[in-house]
Amino acid sequence: MLWQVDIYPLRGHHDRSATEVIADATDLGFENLEIVTSRGYLLEGDLNPEQIQIITDQLLVDPVVERTVVAPVGNAELNKPPQSDLHPLHVLLKPGVMDPVAQSALTAIADLKINANVEAIRTLKKYWLPHLDADVLERLINKILANDAIEQVVSGPLDFEQIHLGTPYEFVLQNVPIRQLDSTQLNDLSRSGQLYLQQAEMETIQEYYRKIERDPTDIELETLAQTWSEHCSHKTLAGRIAYEGPVDAAGTEGSRHFENMLKETIFAATVAIRKELGEKDWCVSVFEDNAGIVRFDADHNVVFKVETHNHPSALEPYGGANTGIGGVIRDPLGTGLGARPVCNTDIFCFARPDYPAELLPQGVLHPRRVMKGVVAGVRDYGNRMGIPTVNGAIYFDDRYLGNPLVYCGTVGILPNDKSFGSPEPGDHIVAIGGRTGRDGIHGATFSSAELTEESESLSGGAVQIGNAITEKMVLDVVLAARDRGLYHAITDCGAGGFSSAVGEMGEKIGAEVYLDQAPVKYEGLSYTEIWISEAQERMVLSVSEKQWPELEALCASEDVEATIIGRFVPTGQLTLKYHETVVGDLPMDFLHDGRPPVIRKATYVPPTEKPLAPMPTHVDCGMAVIKILGSLNVASKEWVIRQYDHEVQAGSVIKPLVGIANDGPSDAAVVRPLLDSRRGIAVSCGMNPHYGNLDTYHMAASGIDEAIRNCVAVGADPSRIAILDNFCWGDCEKSETLGSLVRAALACYDLAIALDTPFISGKDSLNNEFSYFVDGKKRSIAIPPTLLISAMGQVDAIDQCITMDLKSSGNFIYQIGVTKNELGGSHFALTNNLSGGHVPRVDVIQAKANFFAVHAAIQKGLLLSCHDLSEGGLGVALAEMAFAGGQGVEVQLSSIPAEEDADNDTILLFSESNSRFLCEVSPEFAQDFEALLAKRFKGQPITFAQVGKVTEKPNMIAVGRDQQPVIDVPITTLKEAWQQPLAW
Repeated sequence: MLWQVDIYPLRGHHDRSATEVIADATDLGFENLEIVTSRGYLLEGDLNPEQIQIITDQLLVDPVVERTVVAPVGNAELNKPPQSDLHPLHVLLKPGVMDPVAQSALTAIADLKINANVEAIRTLKKYWLPHLDADVLERLINKILANDAIEQVVSGPLDFEQIHLGTPYEFVLQNVPIRQLDSTQLNDLSRSGQLYLQQAEMETIQEYYRKIERDPTDIELETLAQTWSEHCSHKTLAGRIAYEGPVDAAGTEGSRHFENMLKETIFAATVAIRKELGEKDWCVSVFEDNAGIVRFDADHNVVFKVETHNHPSALEPYGGANTGIGGVIRDPLGTGLGARPVCNTDIFCFARPDYPAELLPQGVLHPRRVMKGVVAGVRDYGNRMGIPTVNGAIYFDDRYLGNPLVYCGTVGILPNDKSFGSPEPGDHIVAIGGRTGRDGIHGATFSSAELTEESESLSGGAVQIGNAITEKMVLDVVLAARDRGLYHAITDCGAGGFSSAVGEMGEKIGAEVYLDQAPVKYEGLSYTEIWISEAQERMVLSVSEKQWPELEALCASEDVEATIIGRFVPTGQLTLKYHETVVGDLPMDFLHDGRPPVIRKATYVPPTEKPLAPMPTHVDCGMAVIKILGSLNVASKEWVIRQYDHEVQAGSVIKPLVGIANDGPSDAAVVRPLLDSRRGIAVSCGMNPHYGNLDTYHMAASGIDEAIRNCVAVGADPSRIAILDNFCWGDCEKSETLGSLVRAALACYDLAIALDTPFISGKDSLNNEFSYFVDGKKRSIAIPPTLLISAMGQVDAIDQCITMDLKSSGNFIYQIGVTKNELGGSHFALTNNLSGGHVPRVDVIQAKANFFAVHAAIQKGLLLSCHDLSEGGLGVALAEMAFAGGQGVEVQLSSIPAEEDADNDTILLFSESNSRFLCEVSPEFAQDFEALLAKRFKGQPITFAQVGKVTEKPNMIAVGRDQQPVIDVPITTLKEAWQQPLAW
């Protein structure tokens, strides 16, 4: 029998879900909508009324605030409207989409021990709506109530007789005849099969099979597509590129030929730095494992990885972001022999949340819905895993409309003797954790393709839904098994599923896989679906015959499924079997080294530098500060941050929000990964896509400078900061788009070398363009070139860390660093619709000196607060320090260290020149502070000046060069402007 349980708020209690739906509907133009909502369950099995009532009362409902309607599906009681003239609409996950709540309910029912035979469970949402015109109802469903990528909608009563989860699979070996295809047919196969391989790659595969005189099986073709995808092989950045354009910071025209662009820029910088460090090299493993590893103390190393999950988040924001953070947590867990995650980061890029709904292209979700879904996805997974989310940022630009960017990162710690692992011949291939389903089919290849208005319907299966509870269980088991030495190697099962995990782990040996042994969520999966599914919460281990019994028992004791699905065999082949039939057989060398190199031309011509225009004749600096503070890119992200647990594990030292009310914007987070140690890790980020409109070299350089100075501002040692790159770009088959990427990579090399800051890991996400048709003509929305730089610094003693909020009136304010005429791409320019201007540049020699000077001052205890100058320049930095500390501040603009052409108050206040800091110093330490800065650091003098003071009057005052106040605004006004835009 199929039972339905509908759960409503108790009468008289607020229907919060309805309120949220009505608010979202109002934003999108649905006026005066009347809605009642409920959540519910479908339970299939041999259940009597008493059993279903016990399950409902003890597991499914909170009787203090909720009431239920329980009846067999189709019963009239379920379809009585709670108010007159309302009609039911049910939203359920599509068959094959993971339903974590249902899985947990099924487990909990078994724990009740009431002999209830529950075969399957599905969750549902139910909306009671008034009669609406068909087109209005469809728009409401598509824009707010359901997502066709993962959900199905039933209007009216449910008429199911059973929960459909799968049908038996009838095995038939599938061969793909490609040997006789011409070029057009090869390309058609690549696209229709969602392989997304280039013509040269398809031709290489065709030639290989012609040589061995047979056609590939479907699983072989899929394996090659996963392994050769942009997502897995980074083939564009690692390709042969002939570049024409500016080759240095000065913009000198030239040409470069790269055999492997990544190795010759970002990798090369790290190699050079490590060579220079020699025996003092503190990098352990870089660009080799799932995450970068650096030394932390005598007994431990720390790891860091940042991933992107953009395309899935565009289709299903909650699931895409949910599995984005879940996937990156598994990267440190799959690094070495397994690192324990200690904190998460997240950085998002969206179109503005008030984007006019009527202008949305077909197939694009509204940015507000995307933002809410992404934040909820990261929140739920990280919080349920018990990992604090401590650092992040959000950027808004309408060019992210079709392609939101979702960056998720995780820092972990592991014993230094557990930093490396490798499979051994004869080891079992063991899968542990979640079962395999159809969620995530073609995820890796889909992530390598351009999005279109059809992507939601064609690639919905590429979206996964995560189950954090399962992953937490896997995490605990892995760490226990690691410490007991129960496996030789481990990797996560992410993009490409078993295909990538087993294929990469067995690259140097060979592997034989028994696909019929893999645990599946339901019947009906083909051997190929089992192999390439990206179902979540799975890890792959290399386990010896001797280790297996103890590992199996450990997993069983923790209710974590562990299954032998193959063996590493010294054949050099990847052999795939299904019930003793060989369904795939590929040489490892062809799989990993057979892909033809990408050969492309790249050109870059930065816009001609022009003065900032149209420059207003008079600038009200007070209103300008308020305007910038109230702009989306600068405004408080408290609505997001408050949803994250940043206290769990008890290691958070400096939180995302600081100050007397814990609502000021911290420069970086500091976390203590070992609670018996005073040593800490600082985590920060740097990114400004708007600079890329002027020159992607200086965009990249500024991002590196910002990430490092954020770390330094809280107390991190600049000689022990590691950085990660995440390139998100448009269609790099366009030479000018690829040229802008090469230009940014050149900056990464130059800055890393100059600052002795190694890259330890990275990731790229290309083809971030959305195509749609208007009146039969193709249009595209390309994201701006976007480079995220994440930094992980180290703090010798957390007691020395400082925050950015002003501490006490009477203290002095100093600026370290020089202000230049650099308003190009600034937030002053953005909020005033000004184009042109000089983009901020990094003086690398001076930047390095400034970083070490600030660090020396913090170590000597001379600073009470420190804040970097970035978005909005001096004006915004002063305002943030003041209202975070509940203090007033007064600054003399004539005292600002500045170049000659920074010759007006507007530039002094709002220039976003790099490598600058504001420091609060008590009068008793001012002399010592100035004496310290009078020294040379790294051979360079430090430019600094006392520019103001902390005041009792709770205003921000800026006195212009003519000695007249140009700003005099209460800090409460500034704080209100900063907090209002996203106070949802």
